[in-house]
Amino acid sequence: MELPLETVALFSLKLAYETEGQSPILRDDPIMGDYQREIFELLVRRGDIEAIQRKVAECVELALAALGGVDKPLGRELHRLAADFSQEQTMEQLQAPLIALRDYLKDIQ
Repeated sequence: MELPLETVALFSLKLAYETEGQSPILRDDPIMGDYQREIFELLVRRGDIEAIQRKVAECVELALAALGGVDKPLGRELHRLAADFSQEQTMEQLQAPLIALRDYLKDIQ
């Protein structure tokens, strides 16, 4: 689960901060400091669903702003997927909405 969480963060931050013609944001970029796989691994081991959802929400908020907010079609869909993720209450329930969120962010890159 840690890799998809890190990927969601990476794709969100890419949407928010990556600009054409500049170096791409990579997993070892300083901007990823609070969203690296090791951080998510610790939260998953602890079973801290709220902290995981909060970290993902921080990244998704940045991506939403980059997409023009929930008033735009891409933003509406991202918001819906993020809401699905944030409503889950167990680690097992997080998996499916997390994958949907990751795949959507990958597709809109």
